[in-house]
Amino acid sequence: MSTFSETTAKITVSVEPAPIPEESDPKTGTFVFAYTIHIENNSDDSIQLLERHWLIESAGEQVDEVTGPGVVGVQPVLEPGQTFEYTSSAKIKDPVGAMKGSYVFRRKSGGMFTVQIPRFKLLYPELFN
Repeated sequence: MSTFSETTAKITVSVEPAPIPEESDPKTGTFVFAYTIHIENNSDDSIQLLERHWLIESAGEQVDEVTGPGVVGVQPVLEPGQTFEYTSSAKIKDPVGAMKGSYVFRRKSGGMFTVQIPRFKLLYPELFN
């Protein structure tokens, strides 16, 4: 699959989605996808990821909204030049969907700011071949 990237305030978020066939069941309308997120701090300040906000679409309609502290149970601190990577998953009811969202970060020097997570497609390729 493709990699999707977006930069906000010198923070680059890249996403690489992939279907998980062994957890999916097209007969029951269950399509599971992994997505690996790579966050790169290209700013001159230390930052901490505090919150996440996701919008999940299935067949062109919003089906879920997820908000909460941190990612995968952590609120990572990234020094200038550092990166953080994690993998998570999402389940939708159709072979075609998408996700997009945002992170809220705090700068060590003070202030909070929002970084966009690029919209990325969730495509179950076995159904299109």
